[in-house]
Amino acid sequence: MLSKLWNDLKSSPVNTIAKWQDARFLWLLMAFVSIALIIVAHTIFQHYVHMAPCEQCVYIRFAFFCMFFGGLITAINPKKIILKIIGYALGFWGIIQGIGYSVKLNAIHHAVHSDDPFGVQGCSAEPSFPFGLPLDKWFPDWFKPTGDCGYDNPIVPDGTELSSLQQWLVDFYSDGWYLIPSHHFINMAQACLFAYIVCLVLLGAMLVCWLIELIKNRKVN
Repeated sequence: MLSKLWNDLKSSPVNTIAKWQDARFLWLLMAFVSIALIIVAHTIFQHYVHMAPCEQCVYIRFAFFCMFFGGLITAINPKKIILKIIGYALGFWGIIQGIGYSVKLNAIHHAVHSDDPFGVQGCSAEPSFPFGLPLDKWFPDWFKPTGDCGYDNPIVPDGTELSSLQQWLVDFYSDGWYLIPSHHFINMAQACLFAYIVCLVLLGAMLVCWLIELIKNRKVN
């Protein structure tokens, strides 16, 4: 099965990718990856490791939620053009918003760790979501910022008893969230930015291939 898919991709990449995005798999994959990242951030890092989300962090969550809903809506029937347009619109909008939030958070992270007093703007305890959505009031546990931008190290409440695994994770991320904490390699904002860029490339390839095949088929007909 995999060898056939690979051979199809090599022989006719545009047509093959266009067919893939007509199926549910890629859209469900986008939805799954987006919601999985949100759940990991909320359940593991926020609650289990006690990393409080900042304003830009909850905006990044909102952007991933847009991608999640885009994938989920299109997966209802990917062959329906209107559903596919909604999926692409939500997907690209979430990605573009997410890139902006990640870049801003990375700049703030760099500023607060380099004693730059001019780079710490853009962090508030009162978020302003697109379209005026009061998500921080509707779902405060998910969208209310309780931490400071650029400082993502664990803050364990007084009197909290930690399991051995929790204590290990708290110590592991004591200097903040990094892909490789011991070397301060790739902070959380940079990791999110990388994820959004990968999604942008993949979703962009899907859209381009779909449009090429759509135009080709209309010319034939």
